[in-house]
Amino acid sequence: MKAIAYQNAHPIADENGLQDVVLPEPVATGRDLLVEVKAISVNPVDTKVRANASAEAGGWKVLGWDATGVVRAAGPDVTQFKVGDRVWYAGDITRPGTNAELHLVDERIVGHMPASLDFAQAAALPLTSITAWEMLFDRLRLKADTTPTNERLLIIGASGGVGSIMTQLARRLTGATVIGTASRPETEAWVRELGAHHVINHTRPLAEELKRIGIDQVTHVVSLTKTDQHFPHIVEAIAPQGKFGLIDDPEPIDVRLLKRKSVSLHWELMFTRSMFGTEDMIAQHRLLDEMARLVDAGTIRSTAAEHFGSINAANLKRAHALLESGKARGKIVLEGFTG
Repeated sequence: MKAIAYQNAHPIADENGLQDVVLPEPVATGRDLLVEVKAISVNPVDTKVRANASAEAGGWKVLGWDATGVVRAAGPDVTQFKVGDRVWYAGDITRPGTNAELHLVDERIVGHMPASLDFAQAAALPLTSITAWEMLFDRLRLKADTTPTNERLLIIGASGGVGSIMTQLARRLTGATVIGTASRPETEAWVRELGAHHVINHTRPLAEELKRIGIDQVTHVVSLTKTDQHFPHIVEAIAPQGKFGLIDDPEPIDVRLLKRKSVSLHWELMFTRSMFGTEDMIAQHRLLDEMARLVDAGTIRSTAAEHFGSINAANLKRAHALLESGKARGKIVLEGFTG
């Protein structure tokens, strides 16, 4: 099967950073599905792994943690899917990724794809949807209830992949006031379009920006990027007994600063359930099926912003470079294998 892979960690500009290769076809066993991959999207985790982790000696490392496709075969213990089903999922970081024509994935982290989206549009959503959903409802314990509340949610980096879906989920499914951050006119417009009540500029002190829109403090903060840079401002802007969540890999932050306000801290990594085979691993299957229902109902829209063409090394290099520039808006998708 065709795949895009690499052997040694390199900067994306290196000619060997990503390569077009041919690998053996995998075989489904146990609860695995063998999926014929139709489309993928690219996430910051792809660039981080590529830059820091090499393949085992003599092997190839395949990235990719978002895919849509069709079930070609199912292991003997599969109960949720059948051959021919259209599926979407984000996969498992401990296994080979989705940048390949055929991919093995445990059915417990797979959902039925929305009927209203094509493969490329749908590929933008799985990883970011799981991350945003788990952060809002599993970690921060916001309620999926649209009755207005006094909760005020600040999303730092609201125009990116996770922020684009989190903004929608928070606005459409909760009663909180949603404040997103963006730093350019085009990203500010994007965040407003996705439903944020307010948009502020994260290149300025957050507390000052909040006061500018008439908000003294926020009850919940989710930091999606550059947390170490924003942390002192977060401590100032968050209300006593507030909740603070983050997903990035910041330089060390002094969490003792949260003590005075009794602020709780919440990490979110959407790979935790699959990495550790948790008892509630199937929650991601249910979550993705619910997301498909919300998409088909018109409640949530795809966050695909750029289509980079076929799935090949050259196009994936362009996608990685754009993500690493920090200027991506929404998600980058690729579709179909060349040749």
